[in-house]
Amino acid sequence: QVQLVESGGGLVQPGGSLRLACVASRSIFSIGAMGWYRQAPGRERELVASITNVFMTNYPDSVKGRFTISRDNAKKTIYLQMNSLKPEDTAVYYCNVKVMGMDYWGKGTLVTVSS
Repeated sequence: QVQLVESGGGLVQPGGSLRLACVASRSIFSIGAMGWYRQAPGRERELVASITNVFMTNYPDSVKGRFTISRDNAKKTIYLQMNSLKPEDTAVYYCNVKVMGMDYWGKGTLVTVSS
């Protein structure tokens, strides 16, 4: 099992930046797939960034060039740097890891982009 705790959400103006962090309860060195998802009210949860254990990353077009995912295995943490935020980025952001075919999720952190 893996427990995940997200932090870093909050209220930010359009064009601003936030950095989210997700700390795992165990070593992530051997975990291949880790990622960030988001869910806005009335919408399905969607992937916003993923990173493998060899640091390959993937982003949907909606955030490409604005969001950057990274991982620090020593700190058991993954990060999501979000720049040039838009109102449509408003959502609850969730950390996800896949271990032995099972998905583990954090409780999420709310990001609100508004003036």
